[in-house]
Amino acid sequence: MAKGPMPGHGPLTGVRVVELAGIGPGPFAAMLLADLGADVVRVDRPGGAGLGIDPASDLTNRNKRSVLLDLKSDEGPARVLDLVERADILVEGYRPGVAERLGVGPDACLARNPQLVYGRMTGWGQDGPLAERAGHDIAYLALTGTLSMIGRPDEPPVVPANLVGDYAGGSLYLVVGVLAALQHARAHGEGQVVDAAIVDGAAHLATMIHGMLAAGSWQDRRGTNLLDGGCPFYGTYATSDGGHMAVGPLEEKFYAEFAGLLGIADAFPDRWDLARWDELRAAVTERFLSRTRAEWTEVFDGTDACVAPVLSLTEAPHHPHLAARSTFVERGGLTQPAPAPRFSATPVSVRGGPALPGADTATVAADWDVPALRPAESTDTTS
Repeated sequence: MAKGPMPGHGPLTGVRVVELAGIGPGPFAAMLLADLGADVVRVDRPGGAGLGIDPASDLTNRNKRSVLLDLKSDEGPARVLDLVERADILVEGYRPGVAERLGVGPDACLARNPQLVYGRMTGWGQDGPLAERAGHDIAYLALTGTLSMIGRPDEPPVVPANLVGDYAGGSLYLVVGVLAALQHARAHGEGQVVDAAIVDGAAHLATMIHGMLAAGSWQDRRGTNLLDGGCPFYGTYATSDGGHMAVGPLEEKFYAEFAGLLGIADAFPDRWDLARWDELRAAVTERFLSRTRAEWTEVFDGTDACVAPVLSLTEAPHHPHLAARSTFVERGGLTQPAPAPRFSATPVSVRGGPALPGADTATVAADWDVPALRPAESTDTTS
């Protein structure tokens, strides 16, 4: 049987979180809270999530505990409200109005616990013409203008996995929001609803770019600017063995070192001559194609030229720097990114593997003093 939360692991030790199971940014946000030490209880549904992976491999459910409840049953909502009464934060990622119809919306939860922080994670937000529409990361990025910046000028925009929308614009903004609201609740005894929308977060991420656009130093066309691949000394280049090197020596002294090591310093003394950028890119491309990725890595190793090999997901954990910092850790046979950031007084860690649906009912019922969970859960797990 799974054990209860271990004390003293992270700055959020003592904070209780209820997560209503979903997919994507909600679970990742709850994982981050759990990584930081919060006691996260995930309310899983019978049958699992629609796009879920094998629960034993779902790393976004690490450091959590799970109970199994059917929110469409007579008892399900009541048990969630029992948990809510003892929680500091609730996280849900349903479409607007769904939690209310299930009986676990903000009004019901805040009536039970006026200091609760009710975190809502959606793509479009709780209001607006598209609030009721289905969507995924790529559509949210498309409407905010963020997607238009990524890719070459003569090709369609490049999909950045679901990192920029779901996780950067969604999960991280939800976490910032609920922690800010938790501070307010503890200072003033007042809970509230946090409306975290991916469209809001993805737009907010581009604040600096909007400033550059307003100042005339950014063109509203992808692949033509300093930081979007338009610049020949800020991008990626293929090597002779099919690998790639990432190049980014923006500052003058770093570029001088880069150009010298690459062997093009004498040919292109003025890198800010935009009329020669295509010529410069061609020269850099030709040079990188003359050696393998490993050879170029050795050339730039130990320098300030701001050049690095592009590693795959399976290669990254073995890089000497990341290995020295334990940026990746292994637990239960699963290699995974370690919790971040790091804390000097309240260190964080991977305390447990992915929570299996319903596996922690007994300990949660005891630790949270919700005895009614126990009979309902035993009925579910023996059916």
